[in-house]
Amino acid sequence: MTSPKRSLAGGLLLLFLFFGFAQEARAIPAFARKYGLPCSACHEAWPKLNTFGQTFKDNGYQLGNEKDAPIFQNASYWPIALRVTPHWHYESAGHTTIDSIPGDGTSPSVEQTINSHGFDLSGVDILTAGTLAKNISFLLVPSIDPGDGTVGLESANLRLDDLWGSKWLNLKFGKFELDNVLSEKRILTLSGSGGFYQLYHYTPFSGPGTITDLNLTSQGDNQLGVELSGHSPDDHTRYAATLVSSGDGGLGLPTGRSYSGYLHLSQAFLVPHLGLQRVGAYGFFGLEPTYFLTFGGAPIVGAGRGNRSYYRAGVYGSMYLGKFDVTGVFQRSLDNVYLATATPANTTLPVGAHSPQWNTGTIEAHYTYSPQLIIIGRYELVRVSQQIFDTSASDLGNLDAFTIGYRYYPFMHSRAGLAWHQEFASIRTKGTSNTGADQRVSSYFMGFDFAF
Repeated sequence: MTSPKRSLAGGLLLLFLFFGFAQEARAIPAFARKYGLPCSACHEAWPKLNTFGQTFKDNGYQLGNEKDAPIFQNASYWPIALRVTPHWHYESAGHTTIDSIPGDGTSPSVEQTINSHGFDLSGVDILTAGTLAKNISFLLVPSIDPGDGTVGLESANLRLDDLWGSKWLNLKFGKFELDNVLSEKRILTLSGSGGFYQLYHYTPFSGPGTITDLNLTSQGDNQLGVELSGHSPDDHTRYAATLVSSGDGGLGLPTGRSYSGYLHLSQAFLVPHLGLQRVGAYGFFGLEPTYFLTFGGAPIVGAGRGNRSYYRAGVYGSMYLGKFDVTGVFQRSLDNVYLATATPANTTLPVGAHSPQWNTGTIEAHYTYSPQLIIIGRYELVRVSQQIFDTSASDLGNLDAFTIGYRYYPFMHSRAGLAWHQEFASIRTKGTSNTGADQRVSSYFMGFDFAF
């Protein structure tokens, strides 16, 4: 290890020890102001929900008292919060292909590790949610890009709760996150290598130095569609059935006329002295176009044709052992061969091509040392059981990723919250560089995550 890296590791250790021995916290602080509750009523650690917080969300942001209705609030009350994360980060990408002579695209290519670091800023999330009337709730999250200042809609949905007086019938319509086992919108890790789940975003490799840009509808991204969900009065038994447009949440019907479906079933049970444990199963199935009608050779947006299928199916368990909790997920995945090779369904497949299949294992653990400090660890592995091509090595694209970090909350009250965040994450993939070498990307992240 080089001297700068030793200094970086030493600095991380000193900061960890300094904050680790000091003596929670979120979501939308406006909810805490509305109901007069501490943020810790709904969160184990901002933004991770506890059991009460999940039930509050399942009930359509309602507690069942007079404060639910917006007309009972002070006229000056505005259910809005802002979140942003100024930070410093270090990124390392090994075996990156570059020109041997910078600026000369005709020179022989070589592979090199590229390191970069500096101060940065996350996007700004504007969060607003609540009730329009009894059993009619909403969520709206515009997000401002820090680079060019453009505004996008992360979430925008309306939910009709307790239809016909039943908690088993709730209808959500608009753009929203699927009822995932592990929420990427409430993820506790933020770095470039650790701020997402391979579980939702892994894509098979078709050969060294290549990756097929499938642009499939991702289970981890917010999608446009409709969801029917329900739960028992104690929220121990839950289900969600969702239908979304293909196109990965893009507006304007980018693919035209294909859909994906998601089904999630889970059951929780209380273990004395330990807490609420939950097990469940889910499936995500969809169709995506393999080519588009064209005019002048250019694809016509919304004119997708040659739909082919893909699926993701998994089982999981989420266990609590006092201050320690762990969630384990096993998932089986498959992409149709036409999607995997980016081949139009009205043409001939490449020789030796197959529908890739892979298995993903995810283990995420948290240790809540105190209401102000949570330690986070995650390990993910991907093992490809069927490669896209016969000629590919059997372990091509196999992946191992780990993330470790912590969040320290100096304070969290009904007006604002602050988290000091440090994290290290690393991902290794087998045989994916242009020369067939393994590739590793790593990130170190530290900064202040705050909402008000």
